[in-house]
Amino acid sequence: ADREFSDIINWVVNALFYGEEQGLTKNIPHCHNYANLTSHHVSDLNFMRAVYCVGNYGDIFMFDRNQNTRGMNQINNGTGMLYATPFGNLESGENDLKDVDDIASGTLLDDIRKRGSLNCGVVDFDGDIATNLDGLSKEFCRTLAAGLFNGNYEAVKFLPFLHSDNISFDALNNGTIDVLASVRVEQEYDFVSSTSLQGFHFSTPYYYGNESAGDDVSFFSLATREDDVMFASFVNCVSLATVYAQEKGVQKMNSEEMPSVLIFGRDFRWALRDAIAYSGSYGQIYKKYFNNVAAEDRGRNRLNNKGGPQFLSQSFSMIFH
Repeated sequence: ADREFSDIINWVVNALFYGEEQGLTKNIPHCHNYANLTSHHVSDLNFMRAVYCVGNYGDIFMFDRNQNTRGMNQINNGTGMLYATPFGNLESGENDLKDVDDIASGTLLDDIRKRGSLNCGVVDFDGDIATNLDGLSKEFCRTLAAGLFNGNYEAVKFLPFLHSDNISFDALNNGTIDVLASVRVEQEYDFVSSTSLQGFHFSTPYYYGNESAGDDVSFFSLATREDDVMFASFVNCVSLATVYAQEKGVQKMNSEEMPSVLIFGRDFRWALRDAIAYSGSYGQIYKKYFNNVAAEDRGRNRLNNKGGPQFLSQSFSMIFH
């Protein structure tokens, strides 16, 4: 699969959200083609041309529609954003695939399982939420370990990194760590860069900042290397499972209600149940580290179960030039 092209599509859509947040819209004088492009590197692309040539997300969505039809398709200004993409049939493969046991063979997922422990890097941030975020991030690493190793949440080794050092992605890139937690989703790390870093995959965010829309809202996520789609998908699935559990009222005590999953092979069939048996739902995890924050003050870190605004642009670090 062409992950880079998929990432380009995602950032084009992201630019449409950003355009609406900033009040930017169709502007033909700024709508240029790439006739003079001398290379074929993603850093040469200006995704805002999608807005200048076509319009922002609101312009496109509202074409020939009534404002009252937007529902979740609106820019989020601080309400709950936790929403688990429907899992669908995670049992796919049991009756149709003869080699379901070998699905993960030769992948990083299989290598980590054989190694017996997960190497998780954690970036230390400064500020008021630093301690809480550090604890929350490590908890997601333990939850991931529980899913990987039949409930053994202690099968994880933590490697700390200072945000100011800017070497955490180097460690992920060279295989020193398998996953990087407490990291902000940033465009410059999503693609192969000129500094020899390969592109990285960011999971669904597990913590959102309280900045206003359009003010570079922080998305904290689990980052993995893009060269192994299966492990990246597994990490994302476990992260989503915590939100799914909260949506469905599943907690530690009734974790057996989590769906079984065969898309990663039979060895990981009960991965989601094992993960939630340790961590509980997202709400339980959050309360453990942000117990002093009232439910109504959690901002975007609440369920979006009433059809509220769901869209928000992620960090643009190299979009303008």
